[in-house]
Amino acid sequence: MTGREFFTARTVSDALAGFRPARRTATEDVALDAALGRVPAVDIVAPEALPGFRRSTVDGYAVRAADTYGASEGLPSYLDLAGSVRMGAAPTVAVPAGGCVAVPTGAVLPGGADAVVMVEYTAATMPGTIEITRPVAPGAGLVRADEDVAAGATLITAGRPLRSAELGLLAAAGVGMVAVHARPRVAIISTGDEVVPPSTPTLAAGQVRDATASALAGLVTEAGGEPVLAGIVPDDRVALEAVLREALTDADLVVISAGSSVGARDETAGAVAALGTIWCHGLALKPGKPTLLAECCNVPLLGLPGNPLSALVVFRLVGVPLVWRLAGCEVTPPEPTTRARLSRDLASATGRLDIVQVRIRDGVAEPLFGPSALLSVLTRADGYLVVPEPATGLDAGSEVEVTLYR
Repeated sequence: MTGREFFTARTVSDALAGFRPARRTATEDVALDAALGRVPAVDIVAPEALPGFRRSTVDGYAVRAADTYGASEGLPSYLDLAGSVRMGAAPTVAVPAGGCVAVPTGAVLPGGADAVVMVEYTAATMPGTIEITRPVAPGAGLVRADEDVAAGATLITAGRPLRSAELGLLAAAGVGMVAVHARPRVAIISTGDEVVPPSTPTLAAGQVRDATASALAGLVTEAGGEPVLAGIVPDDRVALEAVLREALTDADLVVISAGSSVGARDETAGAVAALGTIWCHGLALKPGKPTLLAECCNVPLLGLPGNPLSALVVFRLVGVPLVWRLAGCEVTPPEPTTRARLSRDLASATGRLDIVQVRIRDGVAEPLFGPSALLSVLTRADGYLVVPEPATGLDAGSEVEVTLYR
C-alpha cells in the first residue's frame, strides 16, 4: 500500500458499522456480587414466578372489592375485621363476604380477597369494625404471583451489561451465579524513539513520558476491559512486528499508541500489514484522522494517532465500542448527555466529523481549543460535542447535545 491509499479516509459511522470483528471473549461463571457491568453470555430464564405469591402493595385491609362499591366519606361501608396477616407468614384467615383482613405492605394476600384498601381510606369506628370511605376495583393494591416475571420467561437478555436493577432481579429469582463473557484483554503498545516510561525522573531533550498508555488503560477499564501494558517499542519495524506477534497470542484487542501517521519514521502500517489485513487507514475525523483499523490472527487492532488528545478521542469513539463488542455487547451502553447553548460559532468542513471539547457553565457550552498534543484540554473539559459530517459548522446560541465525561 502507498501512503495515498492509506489516507482514503472512511467516516466514523462507516467504521462503526463496517469494522465488526467476529471475535468474542470466552464465557465464565461469576458470582452475583461480582457481576455488575458484566455481559451475560446467554439468556437467563426465570426458574419460578416472581414475586411468587399474591401480595399487598400498601398497608391496609384485604377485601372483596364488591363490598366497597358505593363507599364514600359521606356514606361509608362497614366491614367486619376477620383478623390480620403477619409479614413473612402464610395467612391463617380468609376474607369472608362483608369482612376484611388487615395486611401490611408486602404481605401474602389472604384467600377470598381480590383488592386492598389503603389504610388512609379507612377508620376503626368500633372494635371489630372497619369503616371504608373509598371504593376499590378488583386488583387494586396488590400484585399477582407472576406479575413481575412469569416462570420460564426470560429474566435477563444476553448481550446487555448487568446494572444494579438486573442484579436485584436475579437475586429475587435466586440466581447466584451468572454466565458472562470474560473481560476483553486489551494490549496497549506505545511506539516512538522519543517515548519513555512515566517513571522517568528527568527527560532528555526531545523525550516525552508515555502519558497516553495510562489514559488508555483507564478508558479500557471503564469499558469493562482488562488493560495490558505491553511496553514501549522504538520506531523499528522488526521490533514492532515481534512485539505485535507476542501481543496477538494473548490479547482480544491490540491498541498501538502513536506511529500511525504516514511519514518516514512510521513503521506501524507496514508491521500490521505483514501480520494481517488493514481495513482502513484514515478516518474523516478531527482530531484523529491518522487512525488504522486492522485484523491480525482473528484479533482486531486499532492504531491511534500520536498526539494524546487525538488518541483518546479516537479510542472513545471507536475503541470503546470494540471493547464492548468483544465482551458480547452489540450495542454500546449510552454515555450521559446534556443539552446546552453554544457560546460561539464553530467552523467545520463538510464530510468530516469534528469532536470539540467543551466546558459547561450555567447551561452554556464553551468550546476549548488547543493543540492535540495537550492533555490539559481534556482535563478541563466536562464533555464533548459533535459537529456532524454534513455540517459546515454550528452557530453561536444553537442548542447542542454534549456527551459528558463520567
